[in-house]
Amino acid sequence: MPIPFPFSAVVAQEEMKRSLLIAAIDPSIGGVLVFGDRGTGKSTAIRGLAALLPKMQAVDCTYNCDPDAGDEALCAECREKRAKGMTLKGRKVQVPVVDLPLGATEDRVIGALDLERALTKGEKAFEPGLLARAHRGFLYIDEVNLLEDHLVDSLLDVAASGENLVEREGLSVRHPARFVLVGSGNPEEGELRPQLQDRFGLSVEVTTPTDLPTRMKVVRLRDEFERDRAAFVQKWKSKDGKVRRLIEKGRALLPEVKVPDKTLEQAGKLCIKLGTDGLRGELTLIRAARGLAALKGDKEVTVDHLKEIATSALRHRLRRDPLDESGSTSRVERAVQELFGE
Repeated sequence: MPIPFPFSAVVAQEEMKRSLLIAAIDPSIGGVLVFGDRGTGKSTAIRGLAALLPKMQAVDCTYNCDPDAGDEALCAECREKRAKGMTLKGRKVQVPVVDLPLGATEDRVIGALDLERALTKGEKAFEPGLLARAHRGFLYIDEVNLLEDHLVDSLLDVAASGENLVEREGLSVRHPARFVLVGSGNPEEGELRPQLQDRFGLSVEVTTPTDLPTRMKVVRLRDEFERDRAAFVQKWKSKDGKVRRLIEKGRALLPEVKVPDKTLEQAGKLCIKLGTDGLRGELTLIRAARGLAALKGDKEVTVDHLKEIATSALRHRLRRDPLDESGSTSRVERAVQELFGE
């Protein structure tokens, strides 16, 4: 398995790193969409974060079920064991980060009939797919805007329900599939379907650094990493450890973070001003602001948290305005300035 570039060594791209950390603290936000130029560290940051995530308690089953979860969040095998009075024993495992390649078949993604068992033993058995492996972890899709429509439809169904239902060749299987969806891509290569774009909690735009010192630092660090990966990772181990502890503290603090009515009111005013469709944008804005507060160690969500995360939470939820040629990022920033001021 290749050694990933340390997350803490990623230069600049602060909005992207912050959004990924918030999603790691509160998976209910709905994932992160990262769009921008090629070679700007999108996949590097995502794989780096995966390597430093704190380990989780999981049952030794296909789906890495949480031993402390309720029956509704368990797979059929674990529910059956609990119904028989058996104790679900947990063990520490790495949070799964699963790549969904563009050329993947639908069977590989959602699962299919286990042909080997069907042919050799005459049994109908389920062979889990990538969605099963990603349960309680991250599902990463590079070039997400190029994903085939039938796979997008499958992802939409699972993202909405948190379950994967497979009905093939007389086989009907339902299993939990809750994961943080992370997608990256280059907008020049095609647009993302609006239905899938709306499912991402946060949207980040990354650009190529234009200042010379930053570009030099990026090249120097990457070159050092390529020459001796193990030594480079060891050098950044301490800083990656600080990021890991930040995530752990944020997760522990999250249930205690309060959202006052005043902050909720301001979030509603911002969404009304921008004309976002539905209430998903408002809900995501509040969740993201709460995740940001937990990341910073704050126990109450304030307008400052809203201002900091508003662009990431709302830029991909705006209707096209033919009378406004400015981009969605500028529209959100302008609305924040007009509503909240400095």
